[in-house]
Amino acid sequence: MFTDTENRLADTDSPETMIRKLRHRLDAREPKAKEWNALYEGARPLKYASPEFSEQTGGLFDDFCDNWCKTVPDTLRERLAVVDFEGEDGTSDEQAMKAWKRTRADVEVGLAILDALVVARSHAMVWNPGGESDITFIPAGQAIVDYVPGTRGVRRAGLRVWSDGSHEFATLFVRALGGRPATVYRRQRTVGGGEWTTRTIGLRRSEQVDMVNPMGDEVPLVEIANRARLHGKPQSEIAQVAPLQDGVNTLWAHLFTAADFAALPQRVVLGMDRPTKDIIDPETGDILDEENVPLGQFSKDRLLWLSDEGASISQFSPADLDAYLKVISQCVRHIAAQTRTPPQYLLGEMANIAADALESAESGLVAKAMDKQLHFGADLREIVRLEALAAGDPARAASLAMGRTVWRDAQFRSVAQYADALTKYKAIGVPDEALWRMIPGVRPEQVEEWIRLRDEQAAAAAQAAATAFGSFGPKETDEGAEEDPEAEAA
Repeated sequence: MFTDTENRLADTDSPETMIRKLRHRLDAREPKAKEWNALYEGARPLKYASPEFSEQTGGLFDDFCDNWCKTVPDTLRERLAVVDFEGEDGTSDEQAMKAWKRTRADVEVGLAILDALVVARSHAMVWNPGGESDITFIPAGQAIVDYVPGTRGVRRAGLRVWSDGSHEFATLFVRALGGRPATVYRRQRTVGGGEWTTRTIGLRRSEQVDMVNPMGDEVPLVEIANRARLHGKPQSEIAQVAPLQDGVNTLWAHLFTAADFAALPQRVVLGMDRPTKDIIDPETGDILDEENVPLGQFSKDRLLWLSDEGASISQFSPADLDAYLKVISQCVRHIAAQTRTPPQYLLGEMANIAADALESAESGLVAKAMDKQLHFGADLREIVRLEALAAGDPARAASLAMGRTVWRDAQFRSVAQYADALTKYKAIGVPDEALWRMIPGVRPEQVEEWIRLRDEQAAAAAQAAATAFGSFGPKETDEGAEEDPEAEAA
């Protein structure tokens, strides 16, 4: 829910005012996005450490991070692979898949989904710059979508911003408002601020700066949001991991410090002054003074004389580092439970686990991935619908709007498990085409090729059967009449 009333768009706002408001809202998101990106990359300062500890260790642990904030979203993203797009009738949309691959969306959609999991959202823009539709995925900091008040999915405006180092550019897409047609506005300003002015850099003289949206009353920017609740903003998968991540990093720092100072038994000499040696004048041989003997030399030589009467050696017990490891392990288990990440992904504890037990351990992650498929699938379906409009095919766009996004199975199974399941589906009459589409990693074009090969084999088998059947029975003469068996016998 949008609550920034100061930067809420009004139908009467000028394009420059809309750009300024949307840019302000985009800038307000930047601190959190930077924090979540830093957590994902493992660039996190040490927290929860006392000032005394930080002062003693200095910057020793500045670059250290036992990074679980990367593992959690990566594990979920691996279960989100787009396979196909289907129209309203349930058949594969070949044109959508061709455009999907031509624009490399089949590769970059994984990056867009990962960005949405890490920083809560990413974006996609659909356009037709030169007669061919184009799909471009955009990071969260370079685009923003505004929705019609009172709705959650009706886009009213969209802003795309980027910079060449010296100037900042903005493209604003606005639906028909206040009697104005749906329009595309292009503006620029110098980096560092200033007023937005009509764009002149990078445009041909014959090219229009402001133009009627060729896609009609559609905002061609789609927000790919990591949704959580009806009330509230999209959320990052890292947000709930961050506090425990900070605790784990601090515990590791304490463990390493304890290992450095107290992991080995510490020995102490009792009842004896610190060893000293005389300082002798090399010319006269007189004793000038005395100095302490470096204790490091005794450790290196592994030898010490105890000359004082009653002197003895005692020992401090080594530090118990297992106490730190137990707390760290418990923190990681909390991360696994809260994010529904299978324990074997985080703890590495997997030995002689039965297939059913492994499937049960991953059930939470699979359910979470299927939920993400539902929400992300709606956004991706909207992207291919806009692609159909950009390609000039409104009928296909209407069909895709009522279709669905097909995902790879979120549950990782062995080949034997799939083969057994497909065999049982076959036994109850599921058609071959449907079974082939269930096989992980099989592309729609492969299924079409298999159908063609099957039909060719069936036609060839029917032709061979007809030829074989024709070799039996009465023969015809050259004139076309049947031969008389009795005449042939005579």
